[in-house]
Amino acid sequence: MKWQQFVMDEFLRIEDELKQVLTGLTVDDLNRQPAPDCNSIGWLVWHLTRSHDRNMSEIIGKEQLWIADKWYVKFNRSPDPGETGVGHTTEQAAAFRSPDAAVVLEYHHAILKRIEQYVNSELTEKELERESYSPTLKTEKTVSTRIAAVVQQGFLHIGQAGYVRGMLKGKGWYH
Repeated sequence: MKWQQFVMDEFLRIEDELKQVLTGLTVDDLNRQPAPDCNSIGWLVWHLTRSHDRNMSEIIGKEQLWIADKWYVKFNRSPDPGETGVGHTTEQAAAFRSPDAAVVLEYHHAILKRIEQYVNSELTEKELERESYSPTLKTEKTVSTRIAAVVQQGFLHIGQAGYVRGMLKGKGWYH
């Protein structure tokens, strides 16, 4: 196996877990907070997906799909490229309203396709060492560090969403 396939496998695992967490959930389920001051599943998976889009678009050097493909319209949100949920107050997170699970999955899959094209055609060892600046976070890190963080945050947030699903729906949903 090439190391690029290993990287891609990590992104594919995140999508597989996302599908499992979202399967069978209604829009009400997605927007329900398990307790006051807790994030809903919808907010968590939107934040995960927006973060993947923003980070990978910055690394790749292309406009975010959020804007280019007008995903913000389907989420009834602003086209602000920096609005990913980072820094949201408790009130902002509670006010978030998710579209249905199919829209979330479509957006995530579109990002995954962009990532796959980049990993398979441009991601070389030299590219991994390149410094990549995030205008949103105002930090500069190597591409390898940024990709590792995107994967790590993806698993963190999908784990959180799965935990919230368990709180709302009980045991037995994870197969």
